[in-house]
Amino acid sequence: MRIYRGVEIEDTFAEAFPMTAVRVVVTAATPSWAQVAAQVATGYATSVIACDAEAGCERYLTPEETPDGRPGVSLLFFAFNRDSLQKAVVNRVGQCILTCPTTACYNGLPLAPDKVIRVGGQLRYFGDGWQISKVLEPRPEQPPAMAGLQAPLSASRVQIGQHKTRLRRRFWRIPVMEGEFICEDFFGTVKGVAGGNLLILGESQEAALAAAQAAVQAIQQLPDVILPFPGGIVRSGSKVGSRYKKLRASTNDAYCPTLRGVVSSALPEGVNCVYEIVIDGLSEAAVRQAMRAGLEAACQPGIRRISAGNYGGKLGPYHLRLHDLLDATG
Repeated sequence: MRIYRGVEIEDTFAEAFPMTAVRVVVTAATPSWAQVAAQVATGYATSVIACDAEAGCERYLTPEETPDGRPGVSLLFFAFNRDSLQKAVVNRVGQCILTCPTTACYNGLPLAPDKVIRVGGQLRYFGDGWQISKVLEPRPEQPPAMAGLQAPLSASRVQIGQHKTRLRRRFWRIPVMEGEFICEDFFGTVKGVAGGNLLILGESQEAALAAAQAAVQAIQQLPDVILPFPGGIVRSGSKVGSRYKKLRASTNDAYCPTLRGVVSSALPEGVNCVYEIVIDGLSEAAVRQAMRAGLEAACQPGIRRISAGNYGGKLGPYHLRLHDLLDATG
């Protein structure tokens, strides 16, 4: 155990695992409509235990950062493989963004052969034969993810890895009652990392929630990561398995204050509330940076301990040790 800003930091690790990720850039006539589209498209996407994907808002975009010069939002979606990711994104874009007033939908990652999912190419059939497409060739001076854009996203936000082969970008124009819906055909994917986490052990609900909100605010300033749970905070942390055979996961009883006397509790004396922060990112480095920022921000009055959830190293290959994060802070 180490002490950081008066808070115990447990010598443990968060166990994360690989996922396939995509960045979806949604634009709209106003920031409020972009926000509506973001909230609806990323709804019911907290955990792949029971959801088709894990998703969240990476950040809001100014007109200078978007493909069509309108306000927008960058969304990240995560699933176990490209097939399941494509199904989830097509369904969510089709039901939540195509239907939302004034929106358009663009790819936000480089296009590499065999590392794409098809979105606009699936949704075009809604046009009932009246849909049309436009193809843009990549320009030599631009990375693949930005070729042909009027006002491209900054390279630091978009370019993930090096891709020598450049693919043409196709945009589908689908007629709708408002006018037309623009959606890019292919979306690039990368191997992301899901399941980075922090457990915040507080003396009271008020103290723990304030610390968790501070951690969320700090993490939301960083690129390439999302917090898929409501408001970025989890009150119902889970463990693998259950006494009920049909359940894949159940309440993490070791961290439930009301069960302290009847289970093998992991709660130190004086802890009466625990919140979890779960982080998904486009790379291990991004998740690690987010965990470090969240850990620092959560060390506040009323917090007794910061811990992390793992499964003994059996679930995922990424073991993000809290003491290593402390060492990185200096």
